[in-house]
Amino acid sequence: MNMTDENLAPAICIDADHPAIAAFAVEVVGSRQEPRDKAIALYYAVRDRIRYDPYAIDLSDHGLKASTTLLDGRGWCVPKAALLAAACRAAGVPARVGFADVKNHLSTERLRQTMQTDVFYWHGYTAILIDGVWLKATPAFNIELCEKFALQPLEFDGREDSIYHPFDLNGNRHMEYLQLRGEMADVPAATLRSEFARLYPYLLKLNQDADFSADVDAEVARSG
Repeated sequence: MNMTDENLAPAICIDADHPAIAAFAVEVVGSRQEPRDKAIALYYAVRDRIRYDPYAIDLSDHGLKASTTLLDGRGWCVPKAALLAAACRAAGVPARVGFADVKNHLSTERLRQTMQTDVFYWHGYTAILIDGVWLKATPAFNIELCEKFALQPLEFDGREDSIYHPFDLNGNRHMEYLQLRGEMADVPAATLRSEFARLYPYLLKLNQDADFSADVDAEVARSG
């Protein structure tokens, strides 16, 4: 299997052959024929229809599957990136997942106390092949979250990388990229489990019933 085939084929977490993923891709893409147009439509669908929720971390193979995120309607950066990759593959557009370490200034008090750092290791994004060029696309933060935190939403035009802005709309620090870890044909689930256990020993004890949206509202009220 060559690289292009590998990045079009279903994988364990990027389960592009799941019926829900296939139906989602067909519905979003519609009559679009060009890979760029398909990728753009799918990017915005994943960005805004799937609510970003860093409290919903499930590092099992099932929890990291694109189909799980689609059916749940929420997810954190890695499974949202996997979902965009899976939808692109289902639409015939090669895609893979990429990872970077970032210093994230967007957080909540609960998340800061649990993570005990503002560095998000293994932040996930999607890499999409368009006209022979691999482009980075970051569908993590939905539009409502950006509006609450006064962030400039990440747009994707299928021609340039879509990665986090260094500052928010008020000129405050938002995101700093510390290092890129590379791009892969599937989510490295076993590696993530090992790394998160080492880097974030308390993260998986985060109360899954906690409401990220409510905590965001409290954070905004506190800082405003």
